[in-house]
Amino acid sequence: MSISDLYSSGKHKQEIGHFASIVKIAKTDNVITEGEQKLLDRAAKKLHISESEYENILKSPEKYPVNSPVSYDERIERLYRLTKMIFADGDVDKNEVSLMRKIAVALQFPLDNVEKVCDEAIHLVMNDNDLDDFTTAIKNVNAI
Repeated sequence: MSISDLYSSGKHKQEIGHFASIVKIAKTDNVITEGEQKLLDRAAKKLHISESEYENILKSPEKYPVNSPVSYDERIERLYRLTKMIFADGDVDKNEVSLMRKIAVALQFPLDNVEKVCDEAIHLVMNDNDLDDFTTAIKNVNAI
């Protein structure tokens, strides 16, 4: 196995873990709405999730750990996608926000700042900020 194969499989494990996190948020209320389904389908395509992986993750997302990327910008992008999923059904549920905070900690956002980061993420997505504006604002909120 070559180094590129190892990197590729490691990267794919991160993508699977991230997709599972998105699924966990979608399933928080035990219903996947049409908006959530569309977002899941788009995320699966972007993350190169196969049909069989998709089905397995949908059945048991808790089996897949969050594998945080090393890149800070990639971690912010994952937070962005998670936040988008919270709004996909048009209803922000406190259980979704609680799960989002736990995932944000797993994405290596500082525990003492995670609530502030997640609140800002929700505010930014609610106001239709794009990924670039989201990234800039989260970096400002999370400045250490």
